[in-house]
Amino acid sequence: MKQTRRTVLQMAGGSGLYAALVGIGMVRPGTAEAATLAELFKVKGIKGTLAAMGAGSAGESGDVVLNAPDIAENGAVVPINVTSKIPNTEMIAVLVDKNPNALAGAFEIMPGALADVSMRIKMGQSSDVAAVVKAGGKFYVAKKEIKVTLGGCGG
Repeated sequence: MKQTRRTVLQMAGGSGLYAALVGIGMVRPGTAEAATLAELFKVKGIKGTLAAMGAGSAGESGDVVLNAPDIAENGAVVPINVTSKIPNTEMIAVLVDKNPNALAGAFEIMPGALADVSMRIKMGQSSDVAAVVKAGGKFYVAKKEIKVTLGGCGG
């Protein structure tokens, strides 16, 4: 079978997502990847996703800094930056409450690495955005409401 760059990247991306889900405790090693991803994308809203992550009792923390615009002129590309000042940060995730799939991204932070993540997310409408940090087996959250004025999944 001839492998192209695209197929190699697709295979690497799928296994990377699986590793991230294992890292944040959403998946136990040895479970079927396809079933786990299907379950993950069935979860709606920030509360439901936090519960699925095992972070139902996550409290807001001033040590989690969520930088995002108050008003996004284009919902298709909303810049987000999350920085964790909590020692031993293991994972950073970004959740969008009113998106069809709340989980926009999850990043495993290696020991000793700077816990700083930047990404662009797509937002279908004005919504709360939450940054979730896992450190020392506990979860911490920072939230911000972002108003979308154009584009995205339906403006």
